[in-house]
Amino acid sequence: MASFAQLDDNNVVINVIKIPNDDDILDENGNESEALGIAKCKSLFGGNDSNWKQTFFGENPRRFNVAIIKGSYDPQNDVFIPPQIWPSWVIDTSTYNWTAPIPRPADTDLPEEWVWEESSMSWVAESIPEPEPVENYTWYWDTTNGWDLREIEE
Repeated sequence: MASFAQLDDNNVVINVIKIPNDDDILDENGNESEALGIAKCKSLFGGNDSNWKQTFFGENPRRFNVAIIKGSYDPQNDVFIPPQIWPSWVIDTSTYNWTAPIPRPADTDLPEEWVWEESSMSWVAESIPEPEPVENYTWYWDTTNGWDLREIEE
């Protein structure tokens, strides 16, 4: 399957679709062709005036990121950029992801997570409450995986 993002006039992603890797999108060598895929998308979903770019899923997506609805495509750098979550965050041009104006603090051994607070322009530690008790078990905070249920040894 090949994946394509439909863009509006401002290069904002408005749709992401998958189409089969059939003969319609394969070149003479049997390789997936973005140009042929775009032509197929235009014929199926929006006519010749629609704008499409191929997006790639997997561990190392080309164009830095996978296209996400409400994200955008930067034609100058040929990359997809996820939606901006906070107005104060800026794009990191080495990853094309949004970053906070100050680095996130290091995790602690406590059951808490760091959450960005836009009004104070800072990271705030929020407690992660212990889940409800379970008979014959106890909860243990694991800094890697969160709350872990363990049987009480007698």
